[in-house]
Amino acid sequence: MGSQGGTRRSLIVRWLVGLVVVVAGVAGCTSGSGSGSGSGPGGGQAAGGLVPGGGEKTSAAADLASVAVVPASDADAVAPADPVKVTATGGTLASVTVSGSGGDVKGALNADKTVWTSTDKLGFGARYTVSAVATNASGQKTTKSSAFTTATASRTVFPAVSPLGGMTVGVGMPVRVFFDNPVTDRKTALAGMKVTTSVPTVGAWHWFSATEVHWRPQTYWKPGTKVALDTDLRGVSLGPGTYGSVNADRHIAFSIGASHVSIADAKTHRMKVWINGKLTKDFPASLGKQVQGRYSHSGVHIVTDKKASMTMDSTTFGLALDAGGYKVPVKFATRISNSGEFVHSAPWSVAQQGKENVSHGCVNLAPASAQWFYGISQPGDVVQITGTPVPLTGKDTDIPDWTIPWSQWGE
Repeated sequence: MGSQGGTRRSLIVRWLVGLVVVVAGVAGCTSGSGSGSGSGPGGGQAAGGLVPGGGEKTSAAADLASVAVVPASDADAVAPADPVKVTATGGTLASVTVSGSGGDVKGALNADKTVWTSTDKLGFGARYTVSAVATNASGQKTTKSSAFTTATASRTVFPAVSPLGGMTVGVGMPVRVFFDNPVTDRKTALAGMKVTTSVPTVGAWHWFSATEVHWRPQTYWKPGTKVALDTDLRGVSLGPGTYGSVNADRHIAFSIGASHVSIADAKTHRMKVWINGKLTKDFPASLGKQVQGRYSHSGVHIVTDKKASMTMDSTTFGLALDAGGYKVPVKFATRISNSGEFVHSAPWSVAQQGKENVSHGCVNLAPASAQWFYGISQPGDVVQITGTPVPLTGKDTDIPDWTIPWSQWGE
């Protein structure tokens, strides 16, 4: 019995010692240490790799650059004027190509090579594929491919412009744009048209209809000003199904000549001419007879054309011959409206010039006076008529710009 009891006590002692060792080992693994050298949370490394928050990532894929493309993949009916934009995040762009049925599309990178933007406009109804490669700091590559389709125009718009490129015009000539189809998105159209001048000039656009818009300065142009109109409308959406045509990007440049401003006064029966601000001529004149249908129109007229000789025909603006109309050859005819008003030679009314108004609305001058005026006149010159009760309106002329007060001028 004694021998068995001793053996038994010995086993119990050894079991207790082992238990103490195990408990001590467990306590060593779970207890915190201010030194930061432990292997638990906050201590750095644990079995199987790096613990989240330990300062390093385990996946190389997390370091790869990402690439985004606009238009989005499989986008449809993209406006041809919309740019293609490729952006790299977490790296730089190594290459970008855009090609398709509309041809190859050129583009440019920004300074840090993270954004590529197309510089060419796209074609109509074309399918394009975008392929891009970006690299991260370690040189690892990310590739991206996408495709999109551009819109097919149901109607296109071309901007015809006056004055024509290279012309020299007078101080009253506005910039006029005539669209061959209606524009419903006027704001976008104006955003794509820019007027630049060699002399600082305050001016603005004004819509006369859905197909016609003018830009004029607040006051008459300064002589010698160089003017340019740039239209950037190719492929631009200008309304439902309507886009700027393939030739809608235009550059038109013209010059402002000497200032010729004339005032024809129906009350004094005189026409005075100022050249570059100096009163140069004071002619006797005869304006429209003061009866219904023959008044000259009061307001600022703009010279648009001139002919050394022509036949004046009242039927072209609605006055029949049997209703008091006329058909007569004249010389040195300078057109100032599209309703039959000219400054021209009228030898038959020399006796009345300076005394009374006898014309059908034109400004009659003596032959020598009309020839001098014809000689200096250029499109865009100003002829202001005063002293009649009938105002000039848009129905009487195709350039009514200066009859509209600046306070009412606008988009």
